[in-house]
Amino acid sequence: MLRLVRIVLQIISIICLTLLFLDFSGTLQPWLGWLAKIQLLPAALHPAPVILFALVLATFVFGRLYCSVVCPMGIVQDFFNWLGMKKSRNHFHYTSENRWLRFIVLAVFIVLFIVGLSSYAALIEPYSIYGRISNNFFAPLYRYINNLVAEYAVSHDSLAFYNVDNSFAPSLMLYISGGTLLMFAVVSFFAGRWWCSNVCPVGTALSLVSRFSLFRPVFDTSKCNGCKLCAHRCKASCINPQEHKVDMSNCVVCFDCIKNCRQGAISFGFRKYTKSSSSADTSRRNFITGAVALGSLSAVDAVAKTVDGGLTIIEDKKPPKRAVRLIPAGALSIDHFAQHCTGCQLCVSNCPNKVLRPSMALDSFMQPEMSYELGYCRPECTRCSEVCPTGAIRPIVRIEKSSTQIGHAVWIADNCVVNTDKVSCGNCARHCPAGAITMVEQGGYEIPAIDTERCIGCGACEHLCPARPFSAIYVEGHKDHRII
Repeated sequence: MLRLVRIVLQIISIICLTLLFLDFSGTLQPWLGWLAKIQLLPAALHPAPVILFALVLATFVFGRLYCSVVCPMGIVQDFFNWLGMKKSRNHFHYTSENRWLRFIVLAVFIVLFIVGLSSYAALIEPYSIYGRISNNFFAPLYRYINNLVAEYAVSHDSLAFYNVDNSFAPSLMLYISGGTLLMFAVVSFFAGRWWCSNVCPVGTALSLVSRFSLFRPVFDTSKCNGCKLCAHRCKASCINPQEHKVDMSNCVVCFDCIKNCRQGAISFGFRKYTKSSSSADTSRRNFITGAVALGSLSAVDAVAKTVDGGLTIIEDKKPPKRAVRLIPAGALSIDHFAQHCTGCQLCVSNCPNKVLRPSMALDSFMQPEMSYELGYCRPECTRCSEVCPTGAIRPIVRIEKSSTQIGHAVWIADNCVVNTDKVSCGNCARHCPAGAITMVEQGGYEIPAIDTERCIGCGACEHLCPARPFSAIYVEGHKDHRII
């Protein structure tokens, strides 16, 4: 029954978390957003002390249950391990904890966050990994299916569905996400939860608490016949059948051992203190570990656009080279954003205007940045600040966003159609929501004059500029945001 409950919770958890990344309408965020916020790293970075305390307390009482029913990549590994057990009947064996490897990885992970390289640390953080896989693989497929349904609905005079932009991530991002998924599939297919026991920084941090858990699998030695089936089926390789012990630092509380024991010799109950007969166990119990704290589309291939009733195809825009990258209002500054963002890309999936995409720059690799080829950042939209689970983009209200300057517009005279085609335009001034652009006469035509003190960097001028392939006006980012 415990195993069945665990599987049901896993299925519910992974489906609901995936829907957060697929939901382009934003309707599910108020209901399911908490699933991203109870992930360990987002809770540590936000910070959310109540959630952290609850996770630590649950781990102290029940062990690493978090790794079984909350961690998305833990659930993914269980799926591929289940396939491996079905196809090849894999046999595992007890492996003692590899402390040197796992704590070195954790130390490097924390240092990367401290020095502001969180995007590289997030390469091995399970929630961020799953976020990138969902955003780059599952979301495009979901949008494609939605668009097919929308076309069918329109052909039958129904407006129940609508088409959405289905831009794909850059090739490098697809390769990284696909390679990561493939690696997890192969490792978990043949080696079960090896990643969780040796590499995962979240698993290592939780192991500091889970080794003292109050409840754990308990052996009844009077019933055990020494078949070792429990160890052969333990995907975490944490059961020592000779000594009838479970290494709780690696155990993910999946209850498979209870289900597979044909003698009923294993149950989940209160831990029992017993004297160890081996010096290895004594040294293991006496090993002292320090307290560890968790710190932890660049160029989008846009589809061809049409105007004037679809009669005229216009050239796609190309992103300008910005000296400072653009980050959303609520991020406060480049430094704050770099230290808190894990690159999970939940904000990218939820951006209704397709302004956010993963960065390909080395100093901000996979973290979201803004660009205005497909849309602009509407002052009334606060979706990214609502969904961010780490506090990299803090929650803001619409009035606050409308007065937050994330950058300022810059005019490039050589690109402007007023100079290149000798025609009147004024698009940038007409559509500026902050009223920061006015048209002034020069040489018989009107050119834009920008009040950088009023500009908030929303990108309406850049997006709606008719110049191609580069806009005649673009937004330069600010390292520190300010209220105007």
